[in-house]
Amino acid sequence: LITLSREEISAIPDASPESPVIIATGPLTSPGLSAAIVQLVGNEHLYFYDAISPIVLAETIDMTKVFRASRWNRSSIVDRRSSIVDRPSSIVHRPASGAAGGKTCGIDDGEGDYLNCPMTADQYRAFYAAITTAESATVHDFDKEKFFEGCLPIEVMAHRGEDTLRFGPMKPVGLTDPRTGRQPYAAVQLRQDNLAGDHYSLVGFQTQLKWGEQARVLRMIPGLEEAEFVRFGMVHRNTYINGPTVLCETWQTRANPALFFAGQISGVEGYVESAASGLMAGRNAAALARGEALRVPPRTTAIGALAFYVSHANPHGYQPTNITFGIMEPPPVGVRDKQKRKLAVAERALADLDAWVAQRFSPARENTPVENTPVAQGFSPAKNA
Repeated sequence: LITLSREEISAIPDASPESPVIIATGPLTSPGLSAAIVQLVGNEHLYFYDAISPIVLAETIDMTKVFRASRWNRSSIVDRRSSIVDRPSSIVHRPASGAAGGKTCGIDDGEGDYLNCPMTADQYRAFYAAITTAESATVHDFDKEKFFEGCLPIEVMAHRGEDTLRFGPMKPVGLTDPRTGRQPYAAVQLRQDNLAGDHYSLVGFQTQLKWGEQARVLRMIPGLEEAEFVRFGMVHRNTYINGPTVLCETWQTRANPALFFAGQISGVEGYVESAASGLMAGRNAAALARGEALRVPPRTTAIGALAFYVSHANPHGYQPTNITFGIMEPPPVGVRDKQKRKLAVAERALADLDAWVAQRFSPARENTPVENTPVAQGFSPAKNA
């Protein structure tokens, strides 16, 4: 029996294993329900602005023009090779609404290694002129448009003055160009964006420029003249949770296994991804109500990789993602050609998905807790946050 009720929901209904609840209210969740979600997940884990920086393919970066370093030669506090789980690196920091005192969006905090693209004064001025005259995806009156101060589009920052970027995401302080032995006039930082290390994100370069304009302007950055963009930058109004601090791979909340999130509010990007998360949340909610095993496709599949990203990505500055090759497990060692690597990943995904579907009808799998999830392992938010 399905009961369709058309009314505003401003409070989260009680959820139990016999009557699970799925929250799938999308990117424009009402203020009332947003307040209820804040009570559940905490203000610091619910975001209202989605600021995404462009991502470039590593093999298209001219490594002769860039250098690897962190500010003041500091390296990451946590050795990623020894972390509890392999977590893709997220690079954009978005404070929750009202968190004006937080770090600005995408600014290097001095921890971790970056690829640095140094600029001379002439190169910087040419770049500044290009970005302040580039065409935006939407027409803005920069004096009247109101943006979230923690995540300003880079072109909006540029319109505030010629040196604004040099004291923001392009600040050179703490960096020494090994080729000159001096601090560059300005610098653009790239940070590894996936487990395989073949995607790099432009730190702090969230933007609303048209995609063609982004490609033209960003290729003026030394080292990116021939860059291939895996994803372009964007800034838009959104409402979504910090998945890694809130969700399991099953799209259950860690605080209450009978409560699920699905769709864009769960921290995914795109229609297909939202539908996929809804499919998995719905199937697992139904399984929970029937007392059956909750199941997630393998990480080698597109949906399984998305489930793992949503629940295991770096929670610091978490950003929603589409399904991309970058979030999937790397192909077998020895496959070098880019197209062959993608083909190998796709073929493996199809084979593993077939095997996973076949397992659904294996008697040995029935009434078995979902494997490799925080729920099955007795996940404690206090210990794992």
